[in-house]
Amino acid sequence: MRINHLSPSSHKPDYSHRRYGCIPALWPVCLGFEAEENARQNWEHTLNFIGEAYRINHELSPVWTTQNQIMLDLDTMYLRDFSTGSQGLPVLLDAPYAGHSATIVDFAPGQSLVKAFLDNGHPQVFVTDWKSATEEMKDFTIDTYLEALNLAIDELGGEVVLVGLCQGGWLSAALAARLPKKVKALVLAGAPIDTQAGNGVIKKLTRDLSMSNYKALVKRGNGRLLGQFMLQAWKGMHPDQQYIEKYIDLFSHLDDPHYVKRTETFARWYEYPLDLPGAFYLQVVQQLFKENLLARGEFIALGKKINLKAITVPTYLLAGKSDDITPPEQVLAATHLIGTPPSHIAQKIVPGGHIGLFMGRKNIHEVWPEIAKWLSGMTD
Repeated sequence: MRINHLSPSSHKPDYSHRRYGCIPALWPVCLGFEAEENARQNWEHTLNFIGEAYRINHELSPVWTTQNQIMLDLDTMYLRDFSTGSQGLPVLLDAPYAGHSATIVDFAPGQSLVKAFLDNGHPQVFVTDWKSATEEMKDFTIDTYLEALNLAIDELGGEVVLVGLCQGGWLSAALAARLPKKVKALVLAGAPIDTQAGNGVIKKLTRDLSMSNYKALVKRGNGRLLGQFMLQAWKGMHPDQQYIEKYIDLFSHLDDPHYVKRTETFARWYEYPLDLPGAFYLQVVQQLFKENLLARGEFIALGKKINLKAITVPTYLLAGKSDDITPPEQVLAATHLIGTPPSHIAQKIVPGGHIGLFMGRKNIHEVWPEIAKWLSGMTD
């Protein structure tokens, strides 16, 4: 019987079972070769994983999916113009200013809230792209951001459909109550209007921690709340998902380019936090979450106490059923806090959590077109 040996000059043995499988005496040798090759491949896979993990956490930054231009460049924000026409009222998307980029409203192809409005009867769409706070911005207050929002509305002609998302929701509600003639319709999505309703994690944190803890965070940031502090806090809420499952899944799917692309797209938004002015942040914690002044009718905006009953325009309320950041109760409380007649208030609770409200595929393709069409019917 003839045995096929390796060439003396070859450094890459043939590991095929077709040659060795019929010769029991050579099985240990064959297995040894296979173990060596598997170890080499695993090491290469591990090195690739380490490189991709570093890239995801340190080398990516937010990007916009839809073509746009900067209409205003303020100290606090860029006002971005995504418009494709001039018909109808301008829709102003007031993005969250809570530690992450405004690109969540234009997250990815098929996951763009901007496109949902453009494709469903609203050719004029604008976004508040809030800037990360520099040290020179550390003393900016809530009024600073209300002034910027007011200036943006004036730039758009003085009347808008205002869509407030998450923390942009309470800011939009405050603006609409303070300057009601400028807002012709209002959408509040995942917006904490009554911060003492429900059992969200932010309600618990602001209830259990004294202001000294929040002031200490601002002091560590030299007058700002650094985005990295917030990011680590959010990750700490679900440590298994953020520190174990996330990397296990990435390691397991490293050879799947579609999976890696989706992971990188999310990381561009999530792993790139914004810094907040310390004065603004402490006001939000104290006045909005601890004292609940907006819901109680005691909040002072632009030098005047406001009452949400001043809002009488058509209003759509959107909440996530399993939202642990802003529970549905905090959003839907607006039904009895604003002055809009019940016939002009629409509300919807959808499956899922917080960020899925703004970039989840099902919501983008089914819920937001419904909202866009409802707004058209209410403002024509």
